[in-house]
Amino acid sequence: MIRWHLDGYEVVFTTRVGGVSEGPYASLNLGRKSGDDVERVDENRRIACESIGADLEKLALNYQVHSDRVLRAAPRVRGEQADGLWTDEPGLPILALSADCLPIALARADRGEPAVAVLHVGWRGLLAGIVEAGARALGDRELAAAIGPGIGPCCYDVGEEVAAPFRERFGDDVVHESRLDLWTSAERTLRAAGVERVKRFDRCTACEPETFFSHRRDAGRTGRQGVIAYVAG
Repeated sequence: MIRWHLDGYEVVFTTRVGGVSEGPYASLNLGRKSGDDVERVDENRRIACESIGADLEKLALNYQVHSDRVLRAAPRVRGEQADGLWTDEPGLPILALSADCLPIALARADRGEPAVAVLHVGWRGLLAGIVEAGARALGDRELAAAIGPGIGPCCYDVGEEVAAPFRERFGDDVVHESRLDLWTSAERTLRAAGVERVKRFDRCTACEPETFFSHRRDAGRTGRQGVIAYVAG
């Protein structure tokens, strides 16, 4: 587990380590639609929630579709097509899944009413505006963000149909030869949306097979890690 330490919140980026799944899903796979045994996935979710004192019975998550939709979470509500969730309800855990795309956590960092959001951010969602939607959901406040593990510029080969709009929007330096720097593109988007405090972990999911699932490295037969967050009571 990789913790983001922010007063008033519990936030953890999970790894593939410490669960009960086997084979290509070993071991802390959080994705029920990955092909893994769902009972094992549910146990993995319990383990992950327990690691930060979250209530599994309240856990909320989306059916992720690479969109710009960010929804207000409700306890145990799952399956809505969206790629972000936010909440200001203390003790309500929210989860975004990933396996190369970026898991991003956003939180109000001032002394007002706390609220937190989690986002699933791939290249499509980033261009579509998922990060800006997450920032808007938390309102015109002082915000902090953390960019969790995702495929890095060392490994993320893309075609020109992806590279061109990223160069145009974020600058030539986010594409080196055919490799996309999704980390830097996400950070620049966060800062343009008014997020002044941005924490980057810069851990490449494709480079660390013992630590992370990677959809690209494993040709689609793999598990899901993610980010779990809640407002501390």
